[in-house]
Amino acid sequence: MVTMRFLSLVGNSFGCSASGERLVSAARDGDLQEAKALLDYNPRLARYSTFGVRNSPLHYSAAQGHHEIVSLLLESGVDINLRNYRGQTALMQACQYGHWEVVQILILFKANIHRADYLNGGTALHLAALNGHSRCIRLLLADYIPSIPNFCSILRKKSKNDESVSEFDQGSLHEVISRPADGGITALHMAALNGHADTVHLLLDIGASASSVTVEDGTTIDLIGAGSTPLHYAACGGNAQCCQLLIAKGASLTAENMNGWTPLMVARSWHRDSVEEILSQRPAGRPRLCPSPYLCLPLMSIVEIARENGWRCNDSPSTCLDPCVVCLERKCTVAAEGCFHEFCTQCALYLCSTNSTSTVSQGPPGSIVCPLCRHGIVSFGKLAGTRPVTKEIARNSLSLSFCTCSTELPGNNSLETPFCKPDLQCPRPSPLRSSFRSLSCKKFPSMKLSPGLCMGAPDTSPCLVPRTTDRSMSGQLVRCSRSSSLRRSTSQNDGRRWLCSFNQSMGADSSC
Repeated sequence: MVTMRFLSLVGNSFGCSASGERLVSAARDGDLQEAKALLDYNPRLARYSTFGVRNSPLHYSAAQGHHEIVSLLLESGVDINLRNYRGQTALMQACQYGHWEVVQILILFKANIHRADYLNGGTALHLAALNGHSRCIRLLLADYIPSIPNFCSILRKKSKNDESVSEFDQGSLHEVISRPADGGITALHMAALNGHADTVHLLLDIGASASSVTVEDGTTIDLIGAGSTPLHYAACGGNAQCCQLLIAKGASLTAENMNGWTPLMVARSWHRDSVEEILSQRPAGRPRLCPSPYLCLPLMSIVEIARENGWRCNDSPSTCLDPCVVCLERKCTVAAEGCFHEFCTQCALYLCSTNSTSTVSQGPPGSIVCPLCRHGIVSFGKLAGTRPVTKEIARNSLSLSFCTCSTELPGNNSLETPFCKPDLQCPRPSPLRSSFRSLSCKKFPSMKLSPGLCMGAPDTSPCLVPRTTDRSMSGQLVRCSRSSSLRRSTSQNDGRRWLCSFNQSMGADSSC
């Protein structure tokens, strides 16, 4: 009986983890056909996570910028806000590496932008600002910057009695932009320290405070000092353009942090000679800045239309009577307000996501240029014939168990147990790859599967089955739990955790 349980454990662990590792490899390498075949075979593989860092296939595809695989995983029903060992979501990793196409898809699927890193409290906005990914920042704020022509003038108004201020929730926008990580560090601090002038310009234009200060919380090592403004951080980074932008927005040259240092003293202590002259001379008057080239007002309107009516239409030019003039493939679904030129939703999204024009001759700041007439577009409107997309049930329901096993061990002496129940009609593998045949639902000889050993057994109650350990000459093997997160065995997780880096969640892909 002990031998049978050992064989059951080995066989089930191999069947559950091998295909999961293949999906991870496909997501990391961008192999779309392999990912489709694996998800068709078993939809719950989308929730698989690796040892140690606990990155799911969604994390890997987002970090590598494979947006097609990200769409495939999301359409299969995977949780868009899955976290790895340090609390990072796929959105956070896509922002960290600047894959704006992945960020666009995740925002359209309503990913949570407020999730924070367990180690430093940083959000997706902090990671995008840290690396200067301005396109990702404006996509993150698509639900907070309204598609109205007087947005910039509303932000500049100080009076709370003005009725126009109530046209959008300015408080929510300010809360998202000014949210501090550990030590009170905001996204503006991170962008200024690393010298990302375009990101600093965008954050200041949408209302980031140039006078926000860091705090001493005992959890971070701040060599600049608590009580530092973004100008202190820009002085430490030594970027002259960032310093000029912050000074133009009202940053104080004489503000002292808790160490008693002004921005000029910080620059001198870090030997930033290039910014000493800027920080030592008080400007005669506040210079007038042009609007940020990454501010995009129409983004909220097109995102709302895309969520309601879909953004990917597979109409061919032969079946589309009035194709989009940009791609000549999809039918027109939206029209630009003002010039009324028509586009497909996907092309309109692309225009809004890639725009980098600071001013438009015939439009307010933040409008994008119409590719047909050069008119400034502030918002998009849905065409009359466009119908909402009927949301289909996910083709791969994650409510299905990983493999459904019998509730009792068979009483006869038969040594053959089907990997899945025959009445489930398990789908046959796609003939995309010959090696994929080894994953078919065929019987394993000399093996009995117990429901307590099945990695994907339904999670009826949290940790009701105690974990028992069997010793072997090769090491420790621990029975798979019923956890819905599909974690690996505890002994294997502990034995390999030391291989994983605690500074970069994606840095240990090859070893974990």
